[in-house]
Amino acid sequence: MTHSGTQLRNAKPISVTRPAAKVEELVESAFVEDLVVAAGHGMLNEDLALALLKRRDLSVSVLEALMRNHVVMKHRKVLVSVVQHPRTPRHIALPLLRRLFVFELMHVALEPAVAADLKLLAEEVLIDKLETLSLGECINLARRSSTGVAGRLLLKGQTAVIEAALQNSRMTEASIVKSLGKNDVPAALVSMLAEHPKWSLRREIQTAIIRRPEATEAIVLKIVAKLPKPAIVDLLEQQSLPEGREELLRTTLAER
Repeated sequence: MTHSGTQLRNAKPISVTRPAAKVEELVESAFVEDLVVAAGHGMLNEDLALALLKRRDLSVSVLEALMRNHVVMKHRKVLVSVVQHPRTPRHIALPLLRRLFVFELMHVALEPAVAADLKLLAEEVLIDKLETLSLGECINLARRSSTGVAGRLLLKGQTAVIEAALQNSRMTEASIVKSLGKNDVPAALVSMLAEHPKWSLRREIQTAIIRRPEATEAIVLKIVAKLPKPAIVDLLEQQSLPEGREELLRTTLAER
């Protein structure tokens, strides 16, 4: 064994050899014991806690010690970073998730390193808070949030919110169709989709609009004009068309 290998084998945690070591040294240590001490240290501040949380080799014991450090856990950035850390166990992450503010939840739902189930829960918690938000917050959220949240905001009924959600770069055809499949759909959403330069051209959205009772005759005729005959026939074979819609489609089809 080399001299350096012998030194590594004989090395001991800083917290053992020097109990008065500074927390800065402990945060950079390679020993789990030192990191546990650092996480619970009374001198651990926000910057040092965030530096600690940048490490991807943290054990659960370190994260649990940090969780018990109530002074540093009062910092919002630390709270969010603990939730987002890939090694944070569910029994720690889930309770913390419910303490997050709206836009903190948004960031968790968008963070690539966060597990898929945790992202979904962040979306659910966020959606539960939508009714408490101001118009400005809803617009901001609609423009920047995940697909699931933006899709739910389409149902708010406020024109500015719908417009922002439709401009969201994460918005998908599937999410819009899902929103159009809900029991209560704002008439504003239907009319805005019918006029939208991008979404009005998507086939699944077109057929979803035609199935909506909120769609006026003018909107239906405008959408149907973009559809080939086989697509109209497929719609007529469905049993979910609003009253009078089948007759309108048959008349339009006969005129072609």
